[in-house]
Amino acid sequence: MWYLFFSVVTVTIVLAAAIGIPIVLSSSRTITTTTTATTTTTTPRVWVTTGSLSTSRESHTASVLNSGKVLVTGGYNGAFLTTTELYDPATGNWTIVGALTTGRNSHTASILKNGSVLVAGGNDGSALNSAEIYNPMTNTWTITGNLNDARAGPVSVTLTNEKVLILGGNANSGYLNTAELYNPSTGIWTRTGCMNNARTNPTAVLLTNGKVLALGGYDGSYLNTAELYDPSTGNWTTTGSMNVARDSPAVCILTDGRVLATGGETNGGVILNSAELYDPSTGTWTTTDNMSISRKGPTASLLTNGTVLVVGGYSGNTYFNTTELYSPSTGLWTAGPSMHTARGYYAASTLLDGTVIVSGGTNGGSIVNSVELY
Repeated sequence: MWYLFFSVVTVTIVLAAAIGIPIVLSSSRTITTTTTATTTTTTPRVWVTTGSLSTSRESHTASVLNSGKVLVTGGYNGAFLTTTELYDPATGNWTIVGALTTGRNSHTASILKNGSVLVAGGNDGSALNSAEIYNPMTNTWTITGNLNDARAGPVSVTLTNEKVLILGGNANSGYLNTAELYNPSTGIWTRTGCMNNARTNPTAVLLTNGKVLALGGYDGSYLNTAELYDPSTGNWTTTGSMNVARDSPAVCILTDGRVLATGGETNGGVILNSAELYDPSTGTWTTTDNMSISRKGPTASLLTNGTVLVVGGYSGNTYFNTTELYSPSTGLWTAGPSMHTARGYYAASTLLDGTVIVSGGTNGGSIVNSVELY
């Protein structure tokens, strides 16, 4: 577009402007036409390293606090860890904070309404029933009520009624179909309805309707079943089964309320690159585009633009630094930028500004303390 600034307009001026000739007026003021082009570019997101953890760890948890800081808890590095660390996005540094009473990995960590963090269950060589509360105001831990069942590898979801649902896992006596509710006002766990399937390493997400979808896992065989928990009744009901049995897939709820499940391990120990979508309105799963790489134990993070970032994981003895991006609008995967470090058994969280932070894990040769931001 041509932008002309003058006080006298003649046909000569218009024609001269059209071909870009400087125009001299009787006032001796020279007006040169200018072309203004506006180009919008989006800088591709990349991985950048940030401050390292004080302690290398895998199979830990990472919780984003109301302050925006990240609390990393427990894990394993040859010993079951009691140490916890706090990441400050403003400085990129970690600070060691209060220690857990009991070292543990493969536990759950849930943010409560008051901003505290509830850690429950896990493993210290045997399944644990203990639970602890982190107070972000004092950076200290206190013991709270014990679970009714010791459980390693469970999953937890904070419900809309502020209670915390924990389900499944592996007890010292076998795989669990039991579930429990934690009441923050009393500090007590109470049993609720049992799942239809026992499952360890399940995945669970809170749906937009307030129900909880639990899927996959392992009970001596790989599971493709899924079920719904209704907090208003305390009961589980079966819903549509996945097309493929999956242990340790990456799962993410999309902006439209559908649920993406991708990767994981299935019958025969086969690592998967397939993906499928659950529609809560129909209770059915449909296949979608495959990832380019088969992965067990990756994570899936919803980005601010609605795409899903899948990170790392492993297949056999190979650990990945590669990432992939899923577009719900096209149903297709594209390659994302690679991390600086290959990693599995790491923790991933999304900061308040939409940045994804991954910490720790193993690259197959060693347990790492490095941390990256996307």
